[in-house]
Amino acid sequence: MTLHDLPKMFYSYSEGWSELQRIHPTIAWLFALYVMPLSLLPPAMVTYSMEVAPGAVFPQLVPALSTSEAFAAAIALYVAQLLMVFLMASIIQDMGELVDTTPGYHDAFMLAAIAPTPLWLSSLALFVPSAWVVGAVVAVAWLGSAALIFHGVCPLFGITDHGKGRLMGSFVLALGVVAWLALLVVLALMLSIIVGLR
Repeated sequence: MTLHDLPKMFYSYSEGWSELQRIHPTIAWLFALYVMPLSLLPPAMVTYSMEVAPGAVFPQLVPALSTSEAFAAAIALYVAQLLMVFLMASIIQDMGELVDTTPGYHDAFMLAAIAPTPLWLSSLALFVPSAWVVGAVVAVAWLGSAALIFHGVCPLFGITDHGKGRLMGSFVLALGVVAWLALLVVLALMLSIIVGLR
C-alpha cells in the first residue's frame, strides 16, 4: 500500500486493499511506521492549539498548562491511542463471529490501523483556531473512516456477502465511535488530574 492507494480505499473493495494484502506488512511494521507516526498528530496538534490559541477550540485552562504539564497530557493521549489500536484489533477479531467469519489478528490489526487515518489527519485542522472548522473537518473525517471500514471489512476478512460486510462494518464503526469517545475522556481526565495536582 502506498499513499497513492489510500484514496482508492475509500470507495473500492479491491483497489488498495488487494495491494495491502499482497504486501502483507507485519504488525510491527504497521505499528512502527504507520500507527506511531500518525498517532503523534492529535497530541501534538491539541498541544499546539492550547498554546497558540487558548480557548478558541478547547476550553481555556486558567492558569494555562506549563510545558511539562502539556507534555504529560500529550504523552498520555499518545499512549492511549497506541493501546487503543491493539484493543480495537482484538475486539474486531472477536466480532467476526457475528457474521460467521474468523478474521486473523493480523487482518483485524490492519483494519484497526488504517481506519482511523482520516481522524488522525483531521487533527491538522487545529491549525485553524475555529471550533466550527475543526468540528466540520472531524465530521468529514468520520465519514472517511466509515468508508474505510465498510470497504475494508470484506476484502480483509474474506466476506463475500456484502450484507454481512455491512453488518460487520456497522459494528466496527460503532466500536470506533466508543473508542474515540474513550480517548476524549482520557484527555479530559488527564487535564483534570494535572489541574488538580497544581
